[in-house]
Amino acid sequence: MTLDWQVFLQDDGGGRTYLEWMFEAWGWTLSVAGSAWVVAMVSGCVIGVLRTLPPDNRMNVWLTRFANVWVELFRNIPVLVQIFLWYFVLPKVFPAMQQVPGFVLVVLGLGFFTSSRVAEMLRAGIQAMPRGQRYAAMAMGFTTWQTYRYVLLPIAFRTIWPPLTSESMNLLKNSSVAFAVSIAELTMYAMQVQEETSRGIEVYLAVTALYTVSAFAVNRVMAFVERRMQIPGLVVAGNVGGGH
Repeated sequence: MTLDWQVFLQDDGGGRTYLEWMFEAWGWTLSVAGSAWVVAMVSGCVIGVLRTLPPDNRMNVWLTRFANVWVELFRNIPVLVQIFLWYFVLPKVFPAMQQVPGFVLVVLGLGFFTSSRVAEMLRAGIQAMPRGQRYAAMAMGFTTWQTYRYVLLPIAFRTIWPPLTSESMNLLKNSSVAFAVSIAELTMYAMQVQEETSRGIEVYLAVTALYTVSAFAVNRVMAFVERRMQIPGLVVAGNVGGGH
């Protein structure tokens, strides 16, 4: 078997090479994943907090129920099915959505799917803390918002950051489902170029390399943030006795 990497220098028929097309597709992959990550983090944090509100009034009870429904709905439907619902079904039910670009619909589908997982992580992180943390904040006169902002969330994020790193990498890989609704990202690029050139091995090896580089970059960025979030002087249990 002989690999022909010159295939990437061939013209794709549109005035660009397959290499240029590949980097354009990589840009779309990163755009979908990055935008969906923002949606997931914002909505996931809100839903995660709502799931842990103290049931001391009727409004909190209803907000918690809404958050529970959100998580179960988006977590239990396969992500590809959700993308199809956003792209094909909802615009038929709500005609105004027909004017929304497909890119936005894919970002919302991926973002809300991931938000349910982020919310569950955050709920677990908050509920894993001793109740005394919340009670101490309340005793100091903090409002519910201040309790979450200054006490619960900073500790919870330090707890959930490692699994959140894995989820961020999964989101990057899940962005490949965008090919199903004709978003010109890496997976769609690989399928089309393989059909046009019959050089599937070279194309899929290159696309795999770009996914690997992207996932590694996400891992390193999240690891950097995790180090910045560490409390100075705090000894991590796994490093005790390490002698470093």
